Amino acid sequence: MASSQRIKKVNEVIKRELGMVVLKEVDLPKNILVTLTEIETSKDLRNCKVFVSVLPEKEISNVLRVLKKEIYQLQQILNQRLVMRPVPKIRFFQERRLKEAQRIEKILEKIKEK
Repeated sequence: MASSQRIKKVNEVIKRELGMVVLKEVDLPKNILVTLTEIETSKDLRNCKVFVSVLPEKEISNVLRVLKKEIYQLQQILNQRLVMRPVPKIRFFQERRLKEAQRIEKILEKIKEK
């Protein structure tokens, strides 16, 4: 088991490296902004959840489909770039907090109007 400080450092390194790899290696449609918002690595450093935010939001399913299709290639590149063993197995998920924040913002706007 890794310490929480090490997990934080691993998360930062994965976010930086994977962000560069996605930017250079993944062929995404034009006019789409993809951001890796959060990385959650398991305590045993074997698995890693990568949360993705996409603008415009309606393209999230297409982007996740492309990322999941390219996941083997992305994992191989990440394995070569990171000097650690094991390199966590990555999985992509839709950003979960963005929708919650938008919902709360709408509620607050309604309260202000009243």
